Amino acid sequence: MPNSFTSHIAVISAHTSPLGRLGGHKTGGMNVYISETTHELARLGHAVDIFTRDDGTQPEIVRLESGVRVVSLAAGPRGPLDKDGMWEYMPAFLHSLRAFRERQRTRYDLVHSHYWMSGWVGGYLQRLWSAPHVTMFHTLGEVKNRARSDEHEPPHRIEAERRVVANADAIVAATDHERIALERLYGADPERVAVIPQGVNLDIFRPVDRTEARRALGLDNRPMVLFVGRLEPLKGPDLLIDAFARLDSDDAILVIVGGDEQADGYRRELRRRASAAGVGRRVQFVGATPQDRLPLYYSAADVCVVPSYHESFGLVPLEAMACGTPVVATRVGGLTATIREGENGYLIPFRSPDAFAARIDPLLADTRLRRRLSDAAIATAERFRWSAVARQLDTLYAELWETRAVAGCHAVGEPVAALAEHALCHNRR
Repeated sequence: MPNSFTSHIAVISAHTSPLGRLGGHKTGGMNVYISETTHELARLGHAVDIFTRDDGTQPEIVRLESGVRVVSLAAGPRGPLDKDGMWEYMPAFLHSLRAFRERQRTRYDLVHSHYWMSGWVGGYLQRLWSAPHVTMFHTLGEVKNRARSDEHEPPHRIEAERRVVANADAIVAATDHERIALERLYGADPERVAVIPQGVNLDIFRPVDRTEARRALGLDNRPMVLFVGRLEPLKGPDLLIDAFARLDSDDAILVIVGGDEQADGYRRELRRRASAAGVGRRVQFVGATPQDRLPLYYSAADVCVVPSYHESFGLVPLEAMACGTPVVATRVGGLTATIREGENGYLIPFRSPDAFAARIDPLLADTRLRRRLSDAAIATAERFRWSAVARQLDTLYAELWETRAVAGCHAVGEPVAALAEHALCHNRR
């Protein structure tokens, strides 16, 4: 049931817009998360403004649906910016956001930030607006640095994350694994960490007849291995190509979905790797693909492989399972929250192409094994509807508002000024 009052929530997604094309350089699971949760929060009675940086492709305000708007704010030069180069423009982003709020004369009851740069913005708004600040990191710099020896997240990111962890009213972790990382690596207060999983849209991601899916995609009946995700080293497509070259099947195809023009250099590197391994003609690069076409690829595949070095949660495995496709993935991070070894897929405990090939081969050869894992995968996905995720967020928001009201509007996190201005000090709307 919706709340008896309408709250106004500011969602901060500074470095990437939910309007962006999925599978691109900066667009992935976080974009899906924001789009899906804000849709469901609107259904629960909240009004939501999603603030993102203006890259010159969208008008200032785009109304996604009743109660949900995307607001693009000027911050730095127009046009695309590399994520790593966006940090210096966060003060300008904050200035534009404050100016927008003043023009609109809008009171925001809560700030929900996504990713570390947005968390920095959210921390300032927490103080300026006397509103609770909920944050979700999606990835953590310390975890990335430990996952790969050649990952070098800058010190200013780690410091910003530590400040956000220390001062946010609540931190949303997608899994217990992420909660433990927040507590051990960042000293997060366990009382402020809420474990709320990510979800899957079961209206979009559902099984499609395999033959029909392949016909729609122009694929033949050869065994098919699938990779879906951004083309970047952290996702491990190089390891998958090496594993694919070791398969017993010499007619299987590997379809790699994801990667926009900014990934062209890495794509060429992967093509060279496939050619050197003797499988170049059997590896297909599809590029970034609209979400509503992804179920065709998942349903056409015999197995979906997720060879990531790290995943805070991992939406791709859940989408694949919702379409009835078994998953073989690295045993890291949040992937262990949805994949059950030998039940709905397989988890590989070490990054070995041979180990991946040893699990992929039986799935390509054994129809009965695929069907058994497929049935269990569909049942797993049923437990992760976005509506359930939004209800948990709604409960978290309500608890923060109640805590502030009971405490006489004293901040849950860092002490802030002018708390008496908060709506809950007066009457709920």
